[in-house]
Amino acid sequence: MRVRTMVPLDNWRRVGAAAQAAEALGYDGVISADIAHDPFIPLALAALATERIQLATGIAVAFPRSPMVVAQLAWDLQAESGGRFILGLGSQVKGHIERRFSVPWSAPVARLREYVEALRAIWSAWETGQALHYAGEHYRFTLMTPEFSPRPSGLAPVPVCVAAVGPDMIRMAGRVCDGVLLHGFCTRRYLDEVCLPRIQEGLERAGRERRRFEVSGGGFIATGPDEDAVRAAMDEIRYRIAFYGSTRTYARVLSLHGLDELAAKLHRLSVEGRWNEMAGQVSDDVVHLFAAVGTYQNLAGEVEKRFAGAVDVIWLGFPQDTNPELARGIIQDIQRIPSPFESWT
Repeated sequence: MRVRTMVPLDNWRRVGAAAQAAEALGYDGVISADIAHDPFIPLALAALATERIQLATGIAVAFPRSPMVVAQLAWDLQAESGGRFILGLGSQVKGHIERRFSVPWSAPVARLREYVEALRAIWSAWETGQALHYAGEHYRFTLMTPEFSPRPSGLAPVPVCVAAVGPDMIRMAGRVCDGVLLHGFCTRRYLDEVCLPRIQEGLERAGRERRRFEVSGGGFIATGPDEDAVRAAMDEIRYRIAFYGSTRTYARVLSLHGLDELAAKLHRLSVEGRWNEMAGQVSDDVVHLFAAVGTYQNLAGEVEKRFAGAVDVIWLGFPQDTNPELARGIIQDIQRIPSPFESWT
């Protein structure tokens, strides 16, 4: 199993040292996210400060950015890092696309599929020198001149993974992408009964093997050096479960466990603006459905029980004052857990 961690997103001066520290601890990769800051620039700084560690967006919102713009960013990050970049993309939801980004909304699964196909067509044109021609319902690229083409890199294509919650997007990921980024709002049962079967359907339709497809995420982790720290981490996750569970987009996960009443209550409280009451509706049993819970001493075992056989990558961070040898040992123990993914090539 691979272990990745976040880099600082709000202070570029800290990124290089943080990425170097993650590499020294033995992490497999670092991640940046498209939240309040740009997700690509921190990875450029991390690339220059490291030699081995993977660099991934987790995620970049796709639709407000042209595939040509993202193709260029990803190409440069791949080239400058020596082939260590992983492009994670997400569709976001209609309200944010239309009202936060002022971009038209359209069928997200079909549009994101074309987005990935267009990226690969652009990269292929740059690498081979052949004419660029991609024509779909949502995107069309038919012009590329030598002046605007980077030199061939000789590197493997950038792996493209997409964030997915619903069955259709998960199936599309298996059919078209190199991996899927599953949301933390996910139980082991949802993994086994919804996510993995849809991934397999997509892979089989494309004639691909699971060992060439990477599954990331799919749950939370509540950990710390002692039981008090674990309890505090559980409370943070309790709030996140309440927040996500209040939206209809994620209600299907609760419904699978017969928790429709909880979903309805959380939604009602959110509509009424009673946000501070929502976390109290989420019991410890529900937290355990969504998270691997345990102290540092038994974390690897809890991660194995919660994720093994289904997930290839988890995201894990430690407080800054954590003993480096302790963190390194925990990472190594998790990395020993077998996972289906082998490599993209």
